[in-house]
Amino acid sequence: MKLCCLTSFKLTTESEKQLKEYSRLAAIYDQKWSFYIEATTRETLKRVTLTPTDQLLDVGCGSGTLLQRLSERYPKVNLSGIDPVSPMLEIARQRLPERVKLYQGWAQRLPFEAEQFDIIISCNMFHYLQEPVLALREMRRVLRPSGKLVITDWCHDYLTCRLLDGFLRWLNRAHFKTYGKQECVQLLKETDQVVLNVDRYKINWFWGLMTVYSVKDNEMSNPDNT
Repeated sequence: MKLCCLTSFKLTTESEKQLKEYSRLAAIYDQKWSFYIEATTRETLKRVTLTPTDQLLDVGCGSGTLLQRLSERYPKVNLSGIDPVSPMLEIARQRLPERVKLYQGWAQRLPFEAEQFDIIISCNMFHYLQEPVLALREMRRVLRPSGKLVITDWCHDYLTCRLLDGFLRWLNRAHFKTYGKQECVQLLKETDQVVLNVDRYKINWFWGLMTVYSVKDNEMSNPDNT
């Protein structure tokens, strides 16, 4: 797979704080957030169907839990993951089969040529993005025509998530913001994704999530159609 990058994304102070925080937490992350990781992985997998020829990229793959489940369920699918935190990737490498390719990098600057993947998944990462539009444009760029994007993240439409969002914005600069259904849909439309479905649900009394399922707008991919 050829590597390429078409954006001018630069690390910010907040991005550096994310690196430091999750490098520090990497060794205990899976244990500390075991319920949350299990629930969000399960809900995301419910909404993903792959074929043996698919090329899949997990953006913000962290310690590789989602990729591990995908590799077990779809042993013939070509799987890749990318994350900026080196210690998290080291844990992922220990748990994943060698056929799963892992890269260190940011969602806003994906090191891949255009139209490399049939499906992109992002789970529990979107609320950290300092430049969500730039990241979505990068994801769209590396998707093949009619490629699918699946995002699972906190949902601002739930009161508990709104309260947590405000708390974290005040105390944790690694956190950026959470989005409600309509705001997330608007971001995807701005980056030429066709939103197919948005599921909102709770995994317990506190965590309100949404999984957004969209497809690349091929009309926008062809200059002759503009």
